[in-house]
Amino acid sequence: MKNTADNKPSSAPSVSRRAFLSSTAVAGASVMVADAAMNSTTAQAGSHMANKALTEAEIGALPRVKQEMVMPPALPKHDQVAKGGPKVVEVKLVIEEKKMVIDEDGTEIWALTFNGSVPGPMIVVHQDDYVELTLVNPDTNVMEHNIDLHASTGALGGGGLTHVSPGEEVTFRFRATKPGTFVYHCAPGGAMIPYHVVHGMNGAIMVLPREGLKDRDGKAITYDRAYYVGEQDYYVAKDKDGEYKKYETAGEDYADAMEVMATLIPSHIVFNGAVGALTGDNALTAKVDETVLIVHSQANYDTRPHLIGGHGDYVWQAGSFNDIPDTNLETWFIPGGTAAAAIYTFKQPGVYAYVNHNLIQAVLKGATAIFKVEGKWNDELMKQIKKPTAIK
Repeated sequence: MKNTADNKPSSAPSVSRRAFLSSTAVAGASVMVADAAMNSTTAQAGSHMANKALTEAEIGALPRVKQEMVMPPALPKHDQVAKGGPKVVEVKLVIEEKKMVIDEDGTEIWALTFNGSVPGPMIVVHQDDYVELTLVNPDTNVMEHNIDLHASTGALGGGGLTHVSPGEEVTFRFRATKPGTFVYHCAPGGAMIPYHVVHGMNGAIMVLPREGLKDRDGKAITYDRAYYVGEQDYYVAKDKDGEYKKYETAGEDYADAMEVMATLIPSHIVFNGAVGALTGDNALTAKVDETVLIVHSQANYDTRPHLIGGHGDYVWQAGSFNDIPDTNLETWFIPGGTAAAAIYTFKQPGVYAYVNHNLIQAVLKGATAIFKVEGKWNDELMKQIKKPTAIK
């Protein structure tokens, strides 16, 4: 699944880095998912460990798993039902400040990214797992960064424990006590918080219940495929001739970007980093009768996803898997700063548009993805009775 954005890294001179750090201080898969229909007995094993606070010695004795990060829209390989008791899941995020092309006209932005993608990669764990996260800020970068994970419990979501300047790395740990889908983002302080978020520095984490997803009657909900859609609002400044400005180094656009951000009017609203990132050759795929999980995040701006020709069979609009899912929704609402989850079983083949149903944002700003679904057409569900002809 290729991203249409220009993903070539670009470094900035150290003099610019020192100058910008000074100003910062002032400012303040498509994957077929394995083990889709497991029973819950393995999830119950070791549940006594999941239901109590553990000592450092007990945490140190837990199994450790290194999660391999993958590029959105894919999710890392994971079990829908947990096997055994809690684990320590090791996650590594490397910050990359890079120039990206975000539309077909060649508009550029110096994106601030986790692992080089907008959005950052999806993290998947189970409730009561421990996430041991290492955040790396290479010395080729210009700015200070950190990470605030909405899934964590503690002041600033870990943001106060993870500040790293260029050339530094930090490791911290949190217990994933709340099941659901959650945003994570950079939050270095002051005006740099929105600046970093709207330059792409956000992602999502899914904390699955140990016994898997359930409907209102407690029946297991499983999925065959899972995709991650990260919606991004950008605020690119224009020059006196009405052309989008371009900049040589990360952070150079700070003053211009702040002026555009203050209008609260995005220049672009896109899925997965750029206009067309999930269309054409990059379209999401499925087959008739496959059940697909879509995790959709928006770290800053309200959105309202809609699958044209389909529905939300099960939707956790607020992202909490503790809550009973809504069912059979045509459109669902995701407040800014939230990740939601929706499940749909495709019944017909063809091309489906998945859009932000503020259609101005979908069509004119770029918030559109495409599903291409293979299978046999069912006339009983939909049939053209008469082809277009001249009016008699």
